[in-house]
Amino acid sequence: MSDPIRVLICEDQALVRTGYATIFSAQPDLVVVGEASDGREAVRLAQSLRPDVAVMDIRMPILDGIEATRRLAGPDVDDPVKVLMVTTFNVDAYVYEALRAGASGFLLKDAPHARLVDGIRTVARGESLLAPAVTRKLIGHFAERLLPDDTSSPARDNVKRVLTGRELEVFRQIAAGRSNAEIAAELVLSLETVKTYVSRILAKLGLRDRVQAVILAYRIGLLPDAG
Repeated sequence: MSDPIRVLICEDQALVRTGYATIFSAQPDLVVVGEASDGREAVRLAQSLRPDVAVMDIRMPILDGIEATRRLAGPDVDDPVKVLMVTTFNVDAYVYEALRAGASGFLLKDAPHARLVDGIRTVARGESLLAPAVTRKLIGHFAERLLPDDTSSPARDNVKRVLTGRELEVFRQIAAGRSNAEIAAELVLSLETVKTYVSRILAKLGLRDRVQAVILAYRIGLLPDAG
């Protein structure tokens, strides 16, 4: 049996922290290694405890969750901690800033408990995760900022020419904000096969990560179930 996923809870509301701890501790593959009530404490505990995933709220005292994430997972961090942002804020610059700061995923606090737990597992596996509702609104508000005009980005027809039919299906699933596990279930593929497809798609399109893949799909109109 593999080691349990070590989770650090970073949330300023005691009631929410207790709820998270109860939910996570009930899972056989998760263990709560610490709780932080502000961003500065979150950074200190994450650096000392080295959790597999830090579940991070955005609005916290002393140091907000975005800055805490930047210090733990930003581009200049040599040994980043995986961060899953969980917040009540659906559409605003917080989402954009969280992803830019290095967050591996973003879910809303009203997401079902099962989705939150699965989100932790997804991020722990090294995958990125965006709630579909957040993905759609994020693209609508911040596509130009997240992926500035780039004449080298493949146009819709070129994407269809570069990718195989199956890769296009996976690309649309990525655009829907689905995790590798969800894509595997939807397309009846093994998880390893999906991982291979995702890596191949990013390489073929010259994209850094899934967030850029989502943005490109929306900007060229290659949406889930679209033609």
